[in-house]
Amino acid sequence: MTHDANASIETLRTLALVGASGSGKTSLAEALLHASGAIGAMGSVERGSTVSDHDPMEVKAQHSLQASVLHLGHAGCRIHLIDTPGLLDFIGHSLPALEAVETAAIVVNAATGIEPMTRRMMEQAAERGLDRIIVVNKIDAEGVDLPALLGDIQASFGKACLPLSLPDAGGTRVVDCFYNREGHSDFGAVADAHRALVEQVVEVDGAFVERYLNEGDVDASELHAPLEQALREGHLVPVCFVSARSGAGVRELLDVMVKLLANPTEGNPPDFLNGADEAAKPLHARPDATAHVLAHVFKISIDPYVGKLGFVRVHQGTIAPGAQLYVGEGRKPFKVGHLYLQQGKDHVELASAGPGAICAIGKVDELQFDAVLHDAAEDEHIRLKPMAYPVPVHGIAITPRRRGDEQRLWEVVGKLVAEDPCLRLERADGTHETIVRGLGELHLRVLLERLRDIHRFEVDTHPPRIAYRETITQNAAAQYRHKKQSGGAGQFGEVHLRIEPLPRGTGFEFVDQVKGGTIPGQFMPAVEKGVREALAEGVIAGYPVQDVRVIVHDGKHHAVDSKEIAFVTAGKKAFQIAIREARPVVLEPIARIQITAPEHATGAITGDLSSRRGMVSGTDSGSLGTLTVSGQAPIAELADYQSRLNAMTAGQGSYALALSHYEVVPPTVQQDLMSGYKVRDED
Repeated sequence: MTHDANASIETLRTLALVGASGSGKTSLAEALLHASGAIGAMGSVERGSTVSDHDPMEVKAQHSLQASVLHLGHAGCRIHLIDTPGLLDFIGHSLPALEAVETAAIVVNAATGIEPMTRRMMEQAAERGLDRIIVVNKIDAEGVDLPALLGDIQASFGKACLPLSLPDAGGTRVVDCFYNREGHSDFGAVADAHRALVEQVVEVDGAFVERYLNEGDVDASELHAPLEQALREGHLVPVCFVSARSGAGVRELLDVMVKLLANPTEGNPPDFLNGADEAAKPLHARPDATAHVLAHVFKISIDPYVGKLGFVRVHQGTIAPGAQLYVGEGRKPFKVGHLYLQQGKDHVELASAGPGAICAIGKVDELQFDAVLHDAAEDEHIRLKPMAYPVPVHGIAITPRRRGDEQRLWEVVGKLVAEDPCLRLERADGTHETIVRGLGELHLRVLLERLRDIHRFEVDTHPPRIAYRETITQNAAAQYRHKKQSGGAGQFGEVHLRIEPLPRGTGFEFVDQVKGGTIPGQFMPAVEKGVREALAEGVIAGYPVQDVRVIVHDGKHHAVDSKEIAFVTAGKKAFQIAIREARPVVLEPIARIQITAPEHATGAITGDLSSRRGMVSGTDSGSLGTLTVSGQAPIAELADYQSRLNAMTAGQGSYALALSHYEVVPPTVQQDLMSGYKVRDED
């Protein structure tokens, strides 16, 4: 069975359900599917039977871990719906949904009100120029104060947030107040809400303002164009009330989607860029089915059984099976095999997909997250304006449980990382560990569970080693003779050297000052090799040595017994003796840290940073009462920083790290590291 996604573009609607965890987005999606007839019976999150949360781990966790793509039909319209996770750790699956839709529906739990994720998604949706609608869910929960909540919404997000519908009869039903001029609600007379809405909408159009002033009212059915303009400009953010559990307001919300929300020709066009870096120029995709193709991959799913699926929003042109498409700057096109319309884990084949369609393309290895698909080679430099994702800084080191699986580790973990822009896989230069980084402990725990349960790959984990270094603080000299005789030819080499500290960050210098051929020139590379071996192994705590100059000035050789191996050993041992006399110290990496958090948490953050041997270098005011604190702190003190920051900011804080420089560790830390190294030496 195949479907044609090329229904009239005016009959398409695209929405992302976003907001905090527990606001009931998945239950609302289920209620909308049921009310529209897309499913015969409603599933539940508790029973693990919803269309959205189909992944076994989501069923077990009882909340969404990734975005789910759905569709339904109502009153002659096709509605593409994306249900997104509400936990901050999985925001890498929520933010991309905003790039596939005209409207962001921010779902608010009536019982818990405005939460950090509510604010975050409101800001991000506004930043992307999306129409926004606030959906207050769970209006029939015990003890909720809906008028107070509406007041909070307006205080937080502005007077543009006006009710489009109002609860009635204790939240057991909902009344429209855009088309209805009269009637009653739990908030009082519908007429007041209707008047406020109409006044807000007509403000964007001078002709309607004049009519309104002269006639006292304008028929709502005439206000479609100014309403769309008000939504595009953020001059109106409608508020709707529903209960996904009881169904109150769900059908009314479907009517709002069909009658009032933007189709792909009415929303703000997405921000494409054409060209590289600073030379890139803005480009607006045209929702024209006959134009050349521009489509964006907003989600990648790699299933061990189904293979790779790329979820695509078509912005321009038409995609059909058999079409040849390029991926970004890729020179070789791929052939579209199958196009799918997704319903959670299920899909039906599509005959074609035009502007506004959200579909999936299967089994194409070249597809990558955030890629732009096009059918004209000259469009290779077109990309979507980058989304600002939180930087993953919470890391764990992973090793395969089975020896020899190192390459497979990179392949399997790489697939999981490819699905989430807030995961990183890296090889640590200083410690040679494989490290995966995410947004928090839960984020990484889910990745490890997926690795084990879905990909059947077992790993061992430990906190990443800190990339400490060793250096010296004064000059020293040493000599070492390596002599070995065991029948036949022996080994002989003697090296005299001096070492000097270099400025921090300089690295290593090797200087040959030997005169008179006491060490023949052909053996100097062997001496340097020995010194470099000692540098790499460390001397006092087992960490690489840096910022040191080694001057080899004398030595001895034997005409018969001198060999490279003898001078490698002599150079290494001489350096190890010298460094112990040069007051060696351990250096630790210091990070630049930028913390963004609500202003009220500034005192707690700066105090906490000081207690972690950090220092604050400055603060900058941001938008909506946020502040950015800049400073420095030892990386060793920041291992659990996200959880501490969450506690100080009620989950509203984020931070970014970058290596700044190395500094000498406190004596107590050095003692601990040295004693730990001696224990390792004895093993």
